[in-house]
Amino acid sequence: MNFKRTKLLEKLQEKLNETLKAVLPIIAIVLVLCFTIAPVEPGILLAFLLGAVLLVVGMMFFTLGVDLSMTPIGENVGTCMTQTRKLWLMIFLSFILGFIVTISEPDLQVLAEQVPSVPNMVLVLSVAFGVGLFLVAALLRMLFNITLAHMLIGLYIIVFALAFFVPGDFLAVAFDSGGVTTGPMTVPFIMAFGIGISAIRSDERAEDDSFGLVALCSIGPILSVLVLGLIYHPENTEYVPDALPEITDSVELWKLFGEGFPEYMKEMAVSLLPIVVFFVAFQCVFRRVQKRTLIRIAIGMVYTYIGLVLFLTGVNVGFMPAGNYLGQVIAANPYRWVIIPIGMVIGYFIVLAEPAVFVLTKQVEDITSGAITAKAMSLSLSIGVAVSLGLAMTRVLTGISIFWFIIPGYAVALILSFFVPKIFTAIAFDSGGVASGPMTATFLLPFAMGACVSVGGNIVTDAFGVVAMVAMTPLITIQVLGLVYQIRTKKLGKMEAVGETSSFAQLPDDDIIEL
Repeated sequence: MNFKRTKLLEKLQEKLNETLKAVLPIIAIVLVLCFTIAPVEPGILLAFLLGAVLLVVGMMFFTLGVDLSMTPIGENVGTCMTQTRKLWLMIFLSFILGFIVTISEPDLQVLAEQVPSVPNMVLVLSVAFGVGLFLVAALLRMLFNITLAHMLIGLYIIVFALAFFVPGDFLAVAFDSGGVTTGPMTVPFIMAFGIGISAIRSDERAEDDSFGLVALCSIGPILSVLVLGLIYHPENTEYVPDALPEITDSVELWKLFGEGFPEYMKEMAVSLLPIVVFFVAFQCVFRRVQKRTLIRIAIGMVYTYIGLVLFLTGVNVGFMPAGNYLGQVIAANPYRWVIIPIGMVIGYFIVLAEPAVFVLTKQVEDITSGAITAKAMSLSLSIGVAVSLGLAMTRVLTGISIFWFIIPGYAVALILSFFVPKIFTAIAFDSGGVASGPMTATFLLPFAMGACVSVGGNIVTDAFGVVAMVAMTPLITIQVLGLVYQIRTKKLGKMEAVGETSSFAQLPDDDIIEL
């Protein structure tokens, strides 16, 4: 018993260290801005700091919970479902799994609350339907060995063709919905689901095909919201931002967070319930998971629930107002262009605080046997998100249409897919969805909205789209990483061959004869 407790404490310490490394740079950046060029009201600053504490503790419990529950559930469901060899059952379960996990996605709820033109439930159900449908498409791709690059090209041609006929108020929201859908709930399930399916395949492409599910599941919401934009015509599309909280003392600060806790406790209980029900039904039918593993999964679900409640309360109550206020103050500066490099610095560090990024980088390192390290993945993602935030802030200041960034960006990413190893293409498109999680939806999007208010822009067309930009640039940077990896591997192979030949040639004649 003491051994188990020690292991648990070691795990918690490990997760805490990872989280602190990710979050402390963001806190430092915000504090530097607050005490230099962007003075912030004391109440909002205190709310931000308390939110940061909740975020750290929440991420610690969440990432531990994912290891114990979400990943084993996804792997078991994927493996068992494929072993049945019943195509209709695989399709049905894939759709249901994608649908219910998406409804549980916290950052989708955050985005839905900020979209003025569509009722929350209409948007959530549309996005969930798109994810369910495209998880089925991802399953069929894996079963029938369809090349991911070809599927992505065909689907993105449809997306951009459809986008030209959709009202501008839906355009940025549609691309944003593709980014926020693949967050801390969806990614562990989908990644583990793919690994579970590929585990029963023995061919050489099984490892490559275990990635790419997140990529396809990011396209589904874009298409479903674009179609929604064609058939749904709202009366009012004007966005009115929430008033910033006025905090005068510590009692009001605690009251603000005290009101948030019950709300998110209820929200996450409702969100996790479909997943629990699904897994219980799965276990009753297939009886695959042993009792000891079931206990671990149950404990992991509790950790996941606690972590998500703390995380969402921290980012929604503490981070969103601070992000909005900072954006307003910096953009109101006479040198408003400074928001571009500031946004890039924030973007570089904030992606490391995304819960799903921990999951992806760890699984990539494991599945590639260390060929692609978690550190290299994190660096590539940070660079990509920094560039995307610079472009997003440029859009906020200038009002340039998102089309001028999205179309060339995806074109470059799709062209690169023909020159890099297939596994890098799959990981790159997965990374785009993972990078744009709840931290993006609750800090960067309000940051862009606040800046948009100060410059007098259109929030719906100029500020929305920042999530889409964050989801796009990692597609390029990760594939460039793959290109470098491929070139280095070829050079290393040549050097080893030359080295072996030269070392043999330098041996004395007697030694060569002996060999």
